[in-house]
Parts: sequence; structure tokens; C-alpha cells
Amino acid sequence: MVKAATDLSYCGREVRKYDNDHFLAGLFVPADRREAMFALYAFNLEIAKTREVVSEPILGQMRLQFWRDGMEAVYEDGPVPRHGVMDPLAEAARGLGLSRTLFDRLIDAREADLDDTPPADLACLVNYAEVTGAPLVQLALEILGVRDEAAMAAGRHVGIAYALAGILRAAPFLARQHRQRLPEDLMQRHGAKSEDLFAGRSTAELRSVVGEIADVARRHLAESRALRRDVPKAAVPALLPATLADLHLGVIAREGNDVFAPRVLLPNPFRQLKLGWAAMRGRY
Repeated sequence: MVKAATDLSYCGREVRKYDNDHFLAGLFVPADRREAMFALYAFNLEIAKTREVVSEPILGQMRLQFWRDGMEAVYEDGPVPRHGVMDPLAEAARGLGLSRTLFDRLIDAREADLDDTPPADLACLVNYAEVTGAPLVQLALEILGVRDEAAMAAGRHVGIAYALAGILRAAPFLARQHRQRLPEDLMQRHGAKSEDLFAGRSTAELRSVVGEIADVARRHLAESRALRRDVPKAAVPALLPATLADLHLGVIAREGNDVFAPRVLLPNPFRQLKLGWAAMRGRY
């Protein structure tokens, strides 16, 4: 099922290299929709890396405006800007009738990355996870032709859970840049210190913060699965990131909520098996 890198489209190669989780999930998408899915995931990569590739917030705003202008051209049938992702994305959006509002939400959400102020509280963090994660899963559902209420609700919960797991796994990377996405209210309540986070010290207090966020992610996974009987089987490939979130959260738990543990960022060797088993059973 896995193609050689030379056989993949530009979008497929980008996703395989920089977002291997979604690449593996995308392999379970029907062949006639797979390139559209890779275009979506490659688009998400482009906007998600904005903060990492600019030196000033104004440059980040300009980069995001490029994608806003591009999506406006897509939906107004104008000429789209030249970019390796834009042409296949335009074809997918126009050909499959994907919702512009979901693309707009994803782009707008990335403005938050340009401000290094930590989220004030857990509710702010969950909202960030929702706006950066849920529209992506919901667009993936649309690519599969699934737009019913139950699937979209499940997609929202899956998107939040996967994003929260990703935020925890990214904590060491951000800490090296003196950036923090752990909520201030949890840090204060548990007595955790930002200087420990930035120094890469896994204290009991920091582990308590991580554990509380991980519990919220698990609750969203449970809510997504409570809808499973009402979600059509065709939706499963778009919801497979739930299986990956489970794996990531499981490793974090086994490491005692120490996000600095080397195993937390290592690729899980059982990802493909777990995804295949879930897809075969029509589960997520």
C-alpha cells in the first residue's frame, strides 16, 4: 500500500516527510480521493509551519494572507497563486465542494501561533486545539463525501484530541525556544515553573499539568467514540487520527507524563499495524 517516494505527488511527498501520522492515515483513503487528502494535509503543513519559518509576526501575517488570497481565488474561480500545494488543493476544493469556512478557520487559527503568550487557561488551550484540529478532520470527512451531523461531531472531538496530544509532544521543541503552550492556570495550580520547562526539567508539577491535559484529550476521544454507531463506515479514514492520538497519549502515560522522555517523540513502531487493524474493523 505504501508507495515509493518517487511515485508520490509533491503533496504526498511533503506529507510523508513532515507529517507521517497523516500520511499513514491517508493511505487508507480510497484511491480516487487520496490525492485530495494529501493536498489537504499538505496545505495544513504549510500554514502550521508559519511561526517556524518567519522571523517577525508581520511576515507570518503576510504568509497567512497568501493562503487567504489563494483560497479566495479558489472559491471565486480565479487564477490561483503558483505553489506546489495550491493547484491540487484548488482541484480538490472545487471538485469536491469543500467548505470554504473550514479552510478560513484553519488559516485564521494560525494567527495565534504568532503570539508567544501562553494560553491563559485550559479552556483557551482546548479552543486552540479545536480551531487548529477540528476543521482539518471535518474537511477530510468532506473529501470522503461524509457530511452528516454525527460524523462532523465525531470529527470535532477527534481533531481536538489529536491536537492536544500533538501540543504535549511538541512541548520540548517549543521549550527550547522559550515558548510555552501549557496553560498558565494549570501551571499555577500545580506549582509548575516555566523555567523548569524551558530547561527541560521534568518536575512532578509539570507532569501533573501534562496529565491533566492528557485526560482532557482522552475525554474527547471517548466522546468521539460514543458517536461511533451513528458514524458511517466511509468516515473512518478521516477519523483514524484518533487511533494515533491514543498511541501518543499511551506513550506519555507510560512515561509518567514526562514529555521530555525520548520515547515520547520517537515514531511508534506499531502505528501502521494499529491503523490497519482499526481500518479493517471500521473503527477509530
